[in-house]
Amino acid sequence: MRLKLHNFFRSSTSTRLRAALNLKGLQYDYLAYVLRKGETQTPEYLARNPQGLVPSLELEDGTTLIQSLAIIEWLEDAHPDPALLPGDPLGRARVRGLAYMIACEIHPLNNLRVLFRLRDQFGADEEAQKAWFTHWVCTTFDALEEALQDAQTGRYCHGDTPGLADLCLYAQVWNNRRFAIPVEDWPTIARIFADLDALPAFRDAAPPNQPDAA
Repeated sequence: MRLKLHNFFRSSTSTRLRAALNLKGLQYDYLAYVLRKGETQTPEYLARNPQGLVPSLELEDGTTLIQSLAIIEWLEDAHPDPALLPGDPLGRARVRGLAYMIACEIHPLNNLRVLFRLRDQFGADEEAQKAWFTHWVCTTFDALEEALQDAQTGRYCHGDTPGLADLCLYAQVWNNRRFAIPVEDWPTIARIFADLDALPAFRDAAPPNQPDAA
């Protein structure tokens, strides 16, 4: 059996996990779900992931892992080469901090469930949803751009090897495109994204290149 990735092409958490799997050189079966059709709310899927969210990674023995960052940490433990975190404690803390800026400060406020709640409970139309999404992206990307001025930033977020922070950055920039947020507003982020997008492991994980993107 191979790994089975339960995911959605446009989900940023799915994108970051696809890139991590690609970087680790791990093969997986791609199982697609349409979130707007409630395909992750079926009894069968909820038995696998009680939150009804993507991604979920089903291991060869049938164990299912949930939450993209936890899955990536498992990948790092189970398949340590190539490393997604630096070898030194301070470096790991820095990379996690950069990653969490996106994963904990942007994504929870801007995921589909939140946008639907804004629409259904507060009557937010598409323009209002875009304003909400853009506000939280800009609030954190402004700070992330400043944090990336650190001397430890190299070709990528930390040195010259892509890692955990790059997975989150790459996926978020793709997510931003849904609301026409120009990455050029943040030159360092834009440069890192372009370098990541030139890597097959990242490009092959990009939303437009998934089988359910058609």
